[in-house]
Amino acid sequence: MALNCVNSTVSYSDEAKGFPSFYSYHPEYMIGMNSFFYSFSGGNLWRHNTNETRNNFYGTQYNSTITSVFNPQPTLAIKLFKTMSYESTTESADTTQAAWKCVSLKTDLTDGNPGSMLETYFVQKEGEWFSFLRSNSGTVNWKARSANGIGSCTAVSVPTSGFTLITFTVSVGSIISIGDSVFAATLVSGVVSGVPILAGTVTSVSGSNITIADTSPAAPPTVGQYVMYIKNAVAESHGARGYYLEFKLENNSTSPIELFSVGSSIMKSNP
Repeated sequence: MALNCVNSTVSYSDEAKGFPSFYSYHPEYMIGMNSFFYSFSGGNLWRHNTNETRNNFYGTQYNSTITSVFNPQPTLAIKLFKTMSYESTTESADTTQAAWKCVSLKTDLTDGNPGSMLETYFVQKEGEWFSFLRSNSGTVNWKARSANGIGSCTAVSVPTSGFTLITFTVSVGSIISIGDSVFAATLVSGVVSGVPILAGTVTSVSGSNITIADTSPAAPPTVGQYVMYIKNAVAESHGARGYYLEFKLENNSTSPIELFSVGSSIMKSNP
């Protein structure tokens, strides 16, 4: 049996005595007859389950998604979720490619969707697909250890079109490296005022100077502004903290794929 809801169509299983699946199609009318399931859309009659193509309804191809949570010891402690692994069948003959990607990772201590993992992030280990939790590219978290300040810049010049040379009175140190994102903000009474603005991406580091590429919509800093930088969010991921972790897996296969289990390496967070 299927029910047509506002945002999806849900199916009811007599064996499970529940609603095990949600579908993306929205029929105008549904009926089961002679061991087949029929529905109407746009005045046309469609018979379901007549070919091997999965997730294709009324000529539109959809992806399969599964949303769930990791929530051991719900109220006892804040946890650090380090990894994700799952057991699943693979699509086609390419057993080196993971079937699922993680399109959303969030906890009760984060806003929005700070993390996701492509299929290529997962590697097969002992029959499971495994990956460390990754932050989304471009994620900016000034509370993270990958964020550091340099100081107020004393000179800003343009040695080559598309690049900006920033000079400081002190050495910029050895932690900053090529590829880091540079931000600038105005100081008011020695305190950063407002949200730091992206200035560019580091292309070279030398003594008390750094050179950045002026990539749109970045805005080069002005003399006197406080300059800081942050490492690549994907490479510098340290897991996700929270009482629980909500995740969403997705695959775009047109062939049948089974997902057997999903797990995570979890430890108590000790800030």
